[in-house]
Amino acid sequence: MINNVVPGMIMATRQPFTDTDTADEAVRATCDDATTCKRFATSKGYWKDPYIQYFVRSVGERKAPEINRGYYGRVQGVNHLLDAFLRKTECNCQVINLGAGLDTTFWRLKDEDLMPRKFFEVDFPTIVARKIHNIKTKPPLSKPLIETHSTDSLLLDAHSLDSDRYCIVGADLRDVGSLDDKLKKFQLCPELPTLLLSECVLVYMSPTQSSNLLHWAAETFHTAMFINYEQVNMSDRFGQVMIENLQRRQCTLAGVEACQSLDSQKERFLKTGWDHANALDMMSVYSMLPKDDVARIEQLEFLDEKELLQQLLQHYSIGWATKDKLSLGLSQLNF
Repeated sequence: MINNVVPGMIMATRQPFTDTDTADEAVRATCDDATTCKRFATSKGYWKDPYIQYFVRSVGERKAPEINRGYYGRVQGVNHLLDAFLRKTECNCQVINLGAGLDTTFWRLKDEDLMPRKFFEVDFPTIVARKIHNIKTKPPLSKPLIETHSTDSLLLDAHSLDSDRYCIVGADLRDVGSLDDKLKKFQLCPELPTLLLSECVLVYMSPTQSSNLLHWAAETFHTAMFINYEQVNMSDRFGQVMIENLQRRQCTLAGVEACQSLDSQKERFLKTGWDHANALDMMSVYSMLPKDDVARIEQLEFLDEKELLQQLLQHYSIGWATKDKLSLGLSQLNF
């Protein structure tokens, strides 16, 4: 069902969506984990996000300082590359956040006047339905959409929302054909420079499924960048403990094979049609972040277990790959 929407008001009829697959349910639960961790870290002042409160009302229980610093590094590192791409393309581009969850990047970019031509988000239909419900019922979230939309109505149903500049699509990233069809239905433009982003998403897919997704992206967009944040160095004891902890929650890292090293993270891109690939562990990324801001956040909470923070950061990475038919200089984007 599609309802017309007048300015200041977003309405739709919600439809039930059922999925009894336990493994998928465990993966969907990681969306809430990440959002609550970010909510707590922002409440402590690690970075500013005035929108996350509309997705997670309560600050929740205390998170360990090393977790907060880890999320700080993740957010700052990903944003650094994303913003560099937007500036390099002068925002004449599109962004696709794969497995976006309850991410608030669209609203940040609007506030910072860094909006791409269109910002797409994709996730499980159940998560998309929740996000749409929050947007409908929270004016601070809906108002920016309406402000960037040129007509009196938005396209909206239970598992998708489409406006001029922002689109959320419910889809399974393991079904590349269906994903492609849904995105093109909402005016995805293969000719436009495109940034694709995934954070702790590919690791929950089999190597074949994630390779199909990366290959689809490389084949579909001739000028593009892919940013991937996820685990690395998973073959040592610390990595094995991480895997075991997730397995206790019935959450299997089906794609951990690609997370063995920084080289394996780069290789997955080069094997699927990308021209250039880089990867850094988060310890390296953290050391390259602006020194004054790192000094500021390190004053927020006393950290006793510095070795544990170091181990955590060594087991996550940011990988990025580029294709650049338009010769924009995308391969030069770095930390």
